[in-house]
Amino acid sequence: MRAPHLYPLLRGFALGAFVVLGRELEEGSELPFAFEEHVQRAGPTLYELRPLVRAFIEEREPVLRAREDALLALEELRREPSAAIFAQAHAGPRATEDDALFRTVLLGLLVATAESCGGFDWDDEAFDRAYGALERSLFGERRRYSAIAPVVGLSLPKQASLSESLMLRPFVMTELSTHWPESRGLLPVGFAREPDRMCVLELRSELDGGEGPPDAPSEIADAVSALRLTTSASLAAGPVLFETLDGRPYGIRPVLPIAATQPPGEPSRLDAFRTPIAIDVLAALGDADGDPELAEALDRWELSIFQNDPFRAEQLRASLRALLGDTWPLRCAILLEQDGSVRELLHGELVALAEGGEVTPAVLEAVRRALVAALRAGDRRALVHELDRELLGLERRPSLRAAV
Repeated sequence: MRAPHLYPLLRGFALGAFVVLGRELEEGSELPFAFEEHVQRAGPTLYELRPLVRAFIEEREPVLRAREDALLALEELRREPSAAIFAQAHAGPRATEDDALFRTVLLGLLVATAESCGGFDWDDEAFDRAYGALERSLFGERRRYSAIAPVVGLSLPKQASLSESLMLRPFVMTELSTHWPESRGLLPVGFAREPDRMCVLELRSELDGGEGPPDAPSEIADAVSALRLTTSASLAAGPVLFETLDGRPYGIRPVLPIAATQPPGEPSRLDAFRTPIAIDVLAALGDADGDPELAEALDRWELSIFQNDPFRAEQLRASLRALLGDTWPLRCAILLEQDGSVRELLHGELVALAEGGEVTPAVLEAVRRALVAALRAGDRRALVHELDRELLGLERRPSLRAAV
């Protein structure tokens, strides 16, 4: 035990809160339950009723906070520097010190104990386990952050690391309901039942003691864009992501709308061939803001996958123009095809699009491939220069040719 001076005060608060909450149940208040379904690939589906103690406790926060045992515990917590750092990390910079300490330390400890007890029948061992976990987190020099977003429209044979902090992996039953028993109602329809609705994007980060969490919605949205570019899948993430900090529930946040909306199309699969491409594309998306034309080309393309002609055609024309300049039909054909006759056919399709024609499957695929090639090349302007060299009969550099 690292803080024996805190233990009796926090235990007194939790024990007193159990008495208050248990009395409310005896007087007729109802503890809500979540009906949790455990789907098994082999065997019958199992069902479980999980008490929603967190919601029950949070509704009674003002009553619990006004108690004398809560005030005594808060007074002692203010004297502990590690508690203040921990509380601000979990509650965010806008919360007052007392708000942060109460919600993250006292309320968090109470919820963890009640969830372990399955209600409000006190158990010393359950409290000691919850207090031990709190101490390890409270006095740790680093914080472990995780955000999980369900993914639809994509299947994968095994987990894939898209970056040092971002992983696409199969969903593990109960991993969300452990902290959020009500999570079933926040997941996409059919999630964990259908082959293309069985995986999640997980963002992990090690934070210094006072460092805030990463911008998970933006990082998840970049991953969705990279996977859409790589696989052409009708893919989306969300609609919400679930955050934990030091293994404790941190929050539920919405995924950015363009990433959370599933576009028309078919699901796809991230295989061993496509995974390295997705890794390259995701890494390059982080640098796209330094090239306004590339950023516009990407935005236009992603908007186009939700639209129909003539709006889709206009978005794709604008995307290729931003990516490759005014002579985009010729440059795009040179970029994507080596065989002369195939180049000519693609060039004809692109010229028709430039002249106001409708979008064809070949054009859709060409725009996607051109964006992937530009991202993997690393320098869009250098790539355009090399394409012009090739038009003059000169060889394109091997490094840029390999990006296609």
